[in-house]
Amino acid sequence: MSSLFDPYDLAGLQLPNRIVMAPMTRARAHDTVASEHMATYYAQRAGAGLIIAESAQVSRQGRGYLCTPGIHSLEHIAGWKRTTDAVHRAGGRIFAQLWHVGRVSHISLLEEGQSPVSPVAVPAADTFVQAYNANGQPGQVPVSAPVALDIAGISQIVEDFRRAARNAVAAGFDGVEIHAGNGYIFEQFINGRLNTRVDEYGGATIANRLRLLLETVDAVSWEIGRTRVGVRVSPFAHLYDLHAFDDEEATWLALAEALSRRGLAYVHASHLGTPEFEQAFRAAYRGTLMVAGGFTAETAQQALDAGRIDLGVFGRPFIANPDLVERLRNGWPLAEAGREAFYGGGTQGYTDYPAYAFAGAKKAA
Repeated sequence: MSSLFDPYDLAGLQLPNRIVMAPMTRARAHDTVASEHMATYYAQRAGAGLIIAESAQVSRQGRGYLCTPGIHSLEHIAGWKRTTDAVHRAGGRIFAQLWHVGRVSHISLLEEGQSPVSPVAVPAADTFVQAYNANGQPGQVPVSAPVALDIAGISQIVEDFRRAARNAVAAGFDGVEIHAGNGYIFEQFINGRLNTRVDEYGGATIANRLRLLLETVDAVSWEIGRTRVGVRVSPFAHLYDLHAFDDEEATWLALAEALSRRGLAYVHASHLGTPEFEQAFRAAYRGTLMVAGGFTAETAQQALDAGRIDLGVFGRPFIANPDLVERLRNGWPLAEAGREAFYGGGTQGYTDYPAYAFAGAKKAA
């Protein structure tokens, strides 16, 4: 029987354990370029079997929040190269998460005040992002009304992801994860209640709604190789004013089947709903499945033992526990992170959490 702490072969990339660090936006890229502090932060957590770095927007159009990094310029490549070099020197492995937020954005973040884009010109109700307010100051503001993408705009998004994947490899990442969850651009197309288009990307059929994501997966796979590509999904999260729709379960199972046929590195899932659907999704996607969902060492091991997962994804515990794998392995207590430092700021609450041995020694002193 496998343990969380056993090695794992991820499509040829050898992981020393089955614990994955989740992508978590920390908003420390003040000029959209990954900073030296970010390199330190990720290197401190290189004991994870795999790190999935925080979301990086694939284009200026894909940006939805202040202080998040990009991966669409030479400066972005150079910034991320600091991080990947630091992680690899520390013995780690790291994927980039590629991101386009679609309608979850504000005109102050976009080029020349352009509008956000979406499958349809319907804004996300009661949705706020960190952007610039009417006085030009940072703050929480309602998302701007989007415009509907035309076919040329859709093709450009596919190209932006392909180029971003190439940039990620140039920056030294071991692979990329396409972010198709959490209410962002791909899920906006997948959601049959929102997507009322009447063209080949429209909501009338499952195939149409999946078309943009699968075209993007194929383009990225062609660019860097399918075994270096993962996909993130969150089927029943219903974030940012997305809602349940007819044939929802069938849609996500069709996607699982389609991704399984492509022989990717993995699928990374959360919000799989009922145990019955989770089982059906696991049966439909026959490759490496990693799942996030508030695991402890015990519950992740139980999921592994039951065959529900191949890799367990841990998020928040990695914030205050850079040596999380060793803490879990040895049963050492976990530190708690202060919420005030989750997003934005400097090194406080970011790179200043000590490893357990050092923390214990400090307390003893």
